[in-house]
Amino acid sequence: MGDPHEKAGQAAADLAVFPPDAPWRNPEPGHLIGRGHPVGDLLDAHEWRVLEERNGYLLLDCALPAKLRNFRGSLFGGFTPVYVDLVALHTFRAGRARGSPRHPLVTVNMRTDYFEPVVSDRFRIESEVVHRRGRTCLVQTRFFDEHGTLLVFALTTLRELA
Repeated sequence: MGDPHEKAGQAAADLAVFPPDAPWRNPEPGHLIGRGHPVGDLLDAHEWRVLEERNGYLLLDCALPAKLRNFRGSLFGGFTPVYVDLVALHTFRAGRARGSPRHPLVTVNMRTDYFEPVVSDRFRIESEVVHRRGRTCLVQTRFFDEHGTLLVFALTTLRELA
C-alpha cells in the first residue's frame, strides 16, 4: 500500500512548505485563515469572517474577489470547488482546539451542483460534517446569497491519513 519511508518523506516535505508557525495557521480572531496560504490567498480567505463554529460545523461570511469573476461578473464556475475544498477541509477540524493533533487530509471525491450564480461581493457558506466513519467523512457545503437563496450545494468526501 505504499512505502512508509515515502509517507514520512512527504510529511517532512509538507512541514517544510507549511510549518506549524505559518502565519495563515494563526488567523485574527473571528477569521478562518490568515495570509500566506497559497489557496487561501487566491480566494482572499483572510477576509472571510467566521459567524459560527462548532464541532464539524462552520458558517462563514465570504468575499468574492474581482479576480475570480467571469465576464458576466459572477463567480467563475471552476473556482467554486476551490472554495468548497478549502472550506470542507476546515470543517473537518472545526470546533477543535488550535494546536490539537492533526493528520493530513485528502479529498477523495467532490460533487458540486450549481443552482444560481454567485454575484454579490459577499456571500455565506455553511458547511457541516454529515457523516463520519473511521478516517473518512462526508462534508456538505452550501453557498447562500444575502437573501438566503441557495446558490451552490456540494458534497465532499475527505480521508484523514494516518
